[in-house]
Amino acid sequence: MSETKVLLDLVQKQLDDFCEQRKHEFTAISPDLTVILDYTKDLLAGGKRFRALFCYWAWVACLDISSFQQDHAQRTQSAQALVGIGAALEMFHGAALVHDDLLDQSDTRRGVPSIHKRFEAMHGQSQWAGSPERFGQAGSVLVGDLMLAWSSEIFGGALLNSPNAQIEAACRDEFSKMRVEVMAGQYLDVLEENAAPTRDVEGAVGRANRVILYKTAKYSIEAPLLIGAAFAGADPSTLRGLSAFGIPLGMAFQLRDDILGVFGDSAVTGKPTGDDLREGKRTVLVALTREALTPSVGKVFDELLMSRTLEAEQIVFLQQAIKESGALAKTEQMIEELANESLSALEQLQLDGTAKIQLRELAMRVINRQA
Repeated sequence: MSETKVLLDLVQKQLDDFCEQRKHEFTAISPDLTVILDYTKDLLAGGKRFRALFCYWAWVACLDISSFQQDHAQRTQSAQALVGIGAALEMFHGAALVHDDLLDQSDTRRGVPSIHKRFEAMHGQSQWAGSPERFGQAGSVLVGDLMLAWSSEIFGGALLNSPNAQIEAACRDEFSKMRVEVMAGQYLDVLEENAAPTRDVEGAVGRANRVILYKTAKYSIEAPLLIGAAFAGADPSTLRGLSAFGIPLGMAFQLRDDILGVFGDSAVTGKPTGDDLREGKRTVLVALTREALTPSVGKVFDELLMSRTLEAEQIVFLQQAIKESGALAKTEQMIEELANESLSALEQLQLDGTAKIQLRELAMRVINRQA
C-alpha cells in the first residue's frame, strides 16, 4: 500500500472516530443532536484531501534539510501527529464548505444536498412550525461553527506530539493566520457579489484575484505547506520558497474552480452546470468577459448575473458570452502561467527528492482537475 494511501486512510479513520466520539457525547445531552454529527461525518467522507496531502509531503520534504534533526522514534511520533494535523485541516475545510454553501445559497455539494438544504428538508418532512429556510440556515451556521471549533481541537491534540515548543508555536501561528485569512476572503467574496457592476475591469480583476488569494489559495495550498514544513522545523528561507510554490498554485486552483463553476460537467463536479452564474459570482472569468462586451450586451450580462434566478437558456447565453469574449481562453492562459510559476519555484527548492516528486504530482492534479 502506498504511503499516500496509508495517510489518507488514517486521516479518514481519525475523522470518523472523532465524529463517533462526539456523537456519543451529544446523544447524552439529547438524541436530537445526533443529526449534527451524521451530517458532519457525511460531509467529511468525501473530497480530494489536497490539504492533508500538501501538509504531509511538505513535512517529509523538509525533514532532512531542517536544522532540527529527529531520530527514528521522534519521526514516528511526528508522523502520527501529521495524521491529526491533516484531519484538522480537512475538518477546517469542511467548515469552510458549510459556510460557503450557505453564503452562496448552493443547493448541492459533491452531488448531494448541502448542509443547509438537508436541515431545510428535515424541517419540511417533520412539518415543524416556522420557516424551513431559516431553520436550514441556522442549522448550517451551527454545524460550520462546531466544525471550526473541532478543527482547532484536533489540531491542538496533534500538537501535543510536537518535537519541541518552538515548532509547536510556529505551527499554531500558521494555523491561526489561515483561519483569519479565510474569513477575510469570505467577506470580500460576499462584498464583491453584492457590489454594483463596474466597467473598471482592471479593478474588478484585481478584487477578484484578492478574493481568490485569501479565500482559497492561501488556505488550500500555502497554509498546509507551511504548517507541514514548520512541523519539520524548516527555516525561513524554505518557508518562503514553499509560499512561492503554493500561492500561484492556489490561484490556479481557484481559477480552475471558476471555470468548472461555469462550464463543468455536473455529473463530475457534483454541482449544477453554471452554478457560479446562478450565484452571481464576480470571478476573474466574469471580469474579463465584461471587458470585451459592448455596453448593450454588457448590460444584459450584468442583469442576468444579478438576477440569481436563471433559466437554462439564460445560462447558455452567459456561457456563450464568456467563450466568445475570449475570457475563457485568457483564464486558461492565466492558469498555465501560474502553474509554470509554481512549478518553477518548486524546482528551485532543495527538498527531499521523493517528496518533491509527490508535491509536483499533487500540483499537476490541482492544475488539471475536472472537479
